[in-house]
Amino acid sequence: MAIDWTGTVAVITGGGSGIGRACAHSFAARGAMVVVTDVDAARASTVADELGDAAVGLRVDVTEQAELEAARDLALDHFGRIDLVMNNVGVIVMGGVEEIPLDAWQRAIDINLLGLVRSNLVFLPHLIAQGSGYVVNTASTLGLLPYSYDRTPYMATKHAIVGLSEGMYLALGPKGIQVSCLCPAGVLTNIVEQITVHGTIAPPRAPTLKLSQPEEVGELVADGVEDGRFLILTAPEAADELAAHGADMDGYLARMARELEEELGGG
Repeated sequence: MAIDWTGTVAVITGGGSGIGRACAHSFAARGAMVVVTDVDAARASTVADELGDAAVGLRVDVTEQAELEAARDLALDHFGRIDLVMNNVGVIVMGGVEEIPLDAWQRAIDINLLGLVRSNLVFLPHLIAQGSGYVVNTASTLGLLPYSYDRTPYMATKHAIVGLSEGMYLALGPKGIQVSCLCPAGVLTNIVEQITVHGTIAPPRAPTLKLSQPEEVGELVADGVEDGRFLILTAPEAADELAAHGADMDGYLARMARELEEELGGG
């Protein structure tokens, strides 16, 4: 199910910077109107100002359902409809699996995963009632591939978002709602501001995948929505890694463990 951007109204969480900001610009450039939300009110307002009359900004903390409801109401009051919801928030917790405390896990789950759940509770009834709509969930290649050992809360929640998105795709398709799952690899954003560290960690590990600018990702997402694709990758080569992982999980993990040992000087 493709989308006609002209007159479409999109609500984006985490839209004040990085991928969210880039998607707001890409959607607006194709004819959409955008409600830009972010936990940083100034950033949300700045991006909305960049887009002019095609956008409005609002501070939204996705851990508060009432604030998501306020975004829904603003979209309906200001633009008269909602067609697309992009769930695009995430925080990274780093540390050994034995060192990350429970409250850090709870915060990551509350923002990364339950923020999306709250969004579903707020926006899906409206989309279902109108019989059409689009949802884009931002996960990560780390939700597909186990290339990191020191970001387990992020990895676990992004795996959960991939699974939730697949379930949403199956459940919502018959109701006229398309679902896409964005799994970015390295993207030059300010997510480092959201990193908390517990214990002693080794240098961050990342896959040897394409590094992208946010503007590239914004266009990829807009194209993916137009094409009605479920999985949107910023690094196409990740598909080969995913196939290798699925074909032989034991062998894949053993290879990753060997590479990690070599990187840490143990091989």
